[in-house]
Amino acid sequence: MLRGAGYRDVGERAWSWVLDQVREDEGPWLPETVPQDGPPGAGEEPSGDRPAKEHRDSLYSGIAGLAPALAEIAQYRELTAREQALAGGIVARLTRQAEQTAEPSLYDGLGGHAMALRLLAPGTEAVALRRLVDLAGPDGWRTTLDLGEGSDAPLIDVIMGSAGVVMAAVWARSEFSAAIAATGGEALLRAADRTDAGLDWGMTPGRASRMPNYSHGTAGVAAALAVAGAALDRADFVDAAVRGARHVLAVGSLADGGFVVPHTIPPSTREVEPVTYTWCHGPAGTSHLFTALAHAGVAEVAGHGVDELRERCLTSVLTSGVPERLRPGFWDNDGRCCGTAGVGDILLDAAQDCPVPARRQTLVEAARTMGDALADRAVRDDAGVRWRFLEHREDPPLLPPGTAWMQGAAGIATFLLRLARFLDTGPDAPVVDRPDQWWSVPAHLRTTTAL
Repeated sequence: MLRGAGYRDVGERAWSWVLDQVREDEGPWLPETVPQDGPPGAGEEPSGDRPAKEHRDSLYSGIAGLAPALAEIAQYRELTAREQALAGGIVARLTRQAEQTAEPSLYDGLGGHAMALRLLAPGTEAVALRRLVDLAGPDGWRTTLDLGEGSDAPLIDVIMGSAGVVMAAVWARSEFSAAIAATGGEALLRAADRTDAGLDWGMTPGRASRMPNYSHGTAGVAAALAVAGAALDRADFVDAAVRGARHVLAVGSLADGGFVVPHTIPPSTREVEPVTYTWCHGPAGTSHLFTALAHAGVAEVAGHGVDELRERCLTSVLTSGVPERLRPGFWDNDGRCCGTAGVGDILLDAAQDCPVPARRQTLVEAARTMGDALADRAVRDDAGVRWRFLEHREDPPLLPPGTAWMQGAAGIATFLLRLARFLDTGPDAPVVDRPDQWWSVPAHLRTTTAL
């Protein structure tokens, strides 16, 4: 395994490569992918699901996603003049855009802008949150994204819906937070489907296909309700979160000392693994549901302690074979959303929250395994370091390098830099917390303060 300096070197070189891709056009922007053989700054504007003009400011694939990277770097060294200029440009761009941005979500809109602004210039996030108050309706917030099912759907999930907006508001601790969290939480209650076990949510109300894990389903929605219930002293929100957790347990498996939930119910017609282990659709992310319930004062769900359920999620990750590419489609992604860096970050969160030294060491060693895999898979040359994911359903399967937070080098570099800092300073290393995970680490380690 590498030492802290080794992870830092890879992370810094990857971050340097990201910086070389940043462009200027009415403020900074970032191409989502860059041709592997192109020079720095050679990336074309992507034309797929996340075109740069629509998503250039987003947390998922745009400049808001560079804020947590800058915040992590600032934990162990001073920002360079170039980095300070970038931070200033992000703040200027996002505050200027807030009044005309209509997309509300955490990962594609104003929720993510609020996160970036709070990290880089505390107090400026109010402009994005005020806009969220203005845009709110009785069913929460309607997306502006074209999802092929009507652009005005009231989305529910963490990535693009009301659950993510609620998380952003609670985390930001603004004068607008309580109103946003109450509006969003009440909309989530109205959108719930009753099941034999409890409550269930799809990405949109009544949607037939369900992705019940963290990013697009019940685990994430219930987590949002739990933290909002704790913040607002809303027992109805917490009760709904518990009922959501009961449904998640009912559709999952507690076999072999772990806990996993299917990727999609009913099984997807796409060629995907029936069970994955990621932040988005697996037990890594779903573990945040049980820490959210613990934060809200809930001790058990359906006869299982919430701490036990978190540990079961982590056990499933540790015994899954991740990050080995055991077969095509099993582990083809190294990013934060769907792959290695996201799992590693959650393992560090759990390690820093673990009171048992032996278990903490197991989690740290697993996080280092993720770091080693990232170092081994890095593409290195004079331009810097980046990663190429695989898509086994395409020919050729090797994808161009990504730049951004959730699917690219910015997010991966941030995990490696955090891992290096943790190894240098120990389990009390401060955590650059974020709207969708802050309750999973001890309060005294967070660099921001939740409501």
